[in-house]
Parts: sequence; structure tokens; C-alpha cells
Amino acid sequence: EFGSGGRELGVKLAETLGIPFYDKELISMAADDINIAEEAFRKYDEHVIEDDPLDHKIHHSFSELYKVPMSDQIFVAQSNVIRRLASHGPCVIVGRCADYALADYPETVSVFICADEADKIERIKELHNVNDAKARDIMIKLDKKRSSYYNYYASKRWGDSRSYDLCINSSAVGIDGAVKIILEFAKLKQEQNK
Repeated sequence: EFGSGGRELGVKLAETLGIPFYDKELISMAADDINIAEEAFRKYDEHVIEDDPLDHKIHHSFSELYKVPMSDQIFVAQSNVIRRLASHGPCVIVGRCADYALADYPETVSVFICADEADKIERIKELHNVNDAKARDIMIKLDKKRSSYYNYYASKRWGDSRSYDLCINSSAVGIDGAVKIILEFAKLKQEQNK
């Protein structure tokens, strides 16, 4: 959830493990892969735009009968980058349906981070220098966008505990506590998969 500290948690987890961390860097990598300007790519990042005239005009024709909308091309490009990064070794990836893209990687640990609304609003206020009302508005809009994107592309539901290996409320355990929980869970999962 936006404001729950997922990025901060991901950075700390990657630092603790000494492995790479990826979030918005995936945009540049995927944009390079399909040779699209990064600004155009950002418009569709974790966002499904239905009935967008631009989406129907910018496409790649494999044939006259089959045209791929821009948002689908971007999802595929990001998924390919995510799989390529994971094939090079352990890493931490935040968002972008990474758990879905890595469904065939049994060592993947998928985690959903949530937090109490008051804590999310405080974090958003600090990060974006806005008041309570604006922070709440940003939180609602971004979570709706993320949910729509995930639910559209993944065969699971965003935020539904059955969609992830682990769901953690960062308000209850803090960022450092969440890192410890993920590390212990990953260790137990690895032992179980041997």
C-alpha cells in the first residue's frame, strides 16, 4: 500500500542481504528493451489505461489482425526485465507485478506491505510535504491505480492475503521488524523447498 514503507523496507532488505534492489529502475530498463521513450513508458507504469486513444494509436503490429496496446507492451517488457534480473541471482523487486512475473521461480518470496491509515498519511505528508487531506487523497488514488493494474494483469487480487506468501502490517512491527520477518520467512521457505 502507498505510504506503508514498502520501498524503504525493500532497500533495507536488499542492503541486509547484500543483493540488488529494483523499483523505478525497471522503467528505464524496460523502456530501453522495447525502445520507447522513458517519459511515455512512465505514463503506463503500474497503470491500466482503458479507452485511451493514444493506447490504440501507439502499438506494434505483428499483423493487421493483431495489435498490441501500449500498456500491454509495457507490462510484457517489465515482466521480461524482472525475469532476466531474477535469473542473474537474488534481488529485491518492489511492485510491478513482480510476484506474478516470477511465479515459476519457487525461491521467490512475495510480500504485501500494508499499514494503518494514520501511519500511511503521516509518511506521505513527510515525503510529499502535503497536508492530511492531500496525503489521504494521494494514498487512495495510488492504491486504486496499483490495485487496478495488479488485478488486470495478474491472476490474483491485489492486497488479498491469498495472493502472497506473506502480508505484513508495518505499523504493527515497524520497517526493521518487517525486514526480520521476511528474512526468517525466506529462510524457512528455502529449508522447506530443499
